[in-house]
Amino acid sequence: MFVQRANVYIDPWKRVKRALVTHGHADHARWGNEHYLCTDSAKPVIRHRLGKNLKIESVAYGKVVRINGVKFSFHPAGHITGSAQIRVEYKGEVWVVSGDYKLEDDGLAEKFEPVKCDTFITESTFGLPIYKWTPQEEIFADINNWWHQNKAEGKTTLLTGYSLGKAQRIIQGLDTSIGKIFTHAAIEATNVIFRKQGIKLNDTIKIASHQTKEMYAGNIVICPPGAAGNPWTNKLGEKSVGIASGWMALRKGRKGRSCDRGFPLSDHADWDGLVQAVKDTEAERIFVTHGANGSSAIFAKWLCEQGLDAEELMTERSEEDFE
Repeated sequence: MFVQRANVYIDPWKRVKRALVTHGHADHARWGNEHYLCTDSAKPVIRHRLGKNLKIESVAYGKVVRINGVKFSFHPAGHITGSAQIRVEYKGEVWVVSGDYKLEDDGLAEKFEPVKCDTFITESTFGLPIYKWTPQEEIFADINNWWHQNKAEGKTTLLTGYSLGKAQRIIQGLDTSIGKIFTHAAIEATNVIFRKQGIKLNDTIKIASHQTKEMYAGNIVICPPGAAGNPWTNKLGEKSVGIASGWMALRKGRKGRSCDRGFPLSDHADWDGLVQAVKDTEAERIFVTHGANGSSAIFAKWLCEQGLDAEELMTERSEEDFE
């Protein structure tokens, strides 16, 4: 998104002079821009991911930054820690770029804040009526019961979740009375950053070469999805593999995935959440983006049927494009 008057881009895909970034996931915070602006709580992990020499400024939620007469402010998106919606105002007209968001308060990310505007740009990752999330308390009860059963059978529990956001949410939802939590190096690096920010997480142990399968048995290992099939997992011994993802809500979401259990835990809004978020903005015009499986067009069409001025924006992305 290019804000011409201010000569800045929001979550640019290509290298630009000045980028306003909604959060630290790789499809939003990309390497190579000259200057970055994000929230205070997103800054540490963005710097970690993109480089120590990054020219990055940060602001508190709600603080207004003026650039060539345009007012910008960042507001909680509830997606992951530090994630934001970006409010843009010029001569009384207000746009809001949502980035990625969810309405459910996960107890870790800053809670989603509705922002009234004239034009709202909304994501639609799960913008189909078939996606309705189960409360996270029930999901974590299922995960913990599965872990407990694996421990009773002498197995290691291996659960996948993205290294930024999802993994930390999982860690906080685990019942540590069952056993120990081991983490992949990429996840533990993010844990360290969060803890330095004063964010409390359950105790974790970084996976290390000296550890044996006897040390993992009965415990749980959290790793990124892309690492679950790598040779290092052989050292875990007999294991049960699970995936924590919104795509697990549907049977077809598990197609081609090697796992024993799927848990529909998402850091994106479900259908009801998207509808509620749009309603709360009171926006007259809606642009729908970041859809998968045709959801952008479908959600935009549904909004039009409700009497709103809505249309699909930009190209679709697959579930592999984001965290």
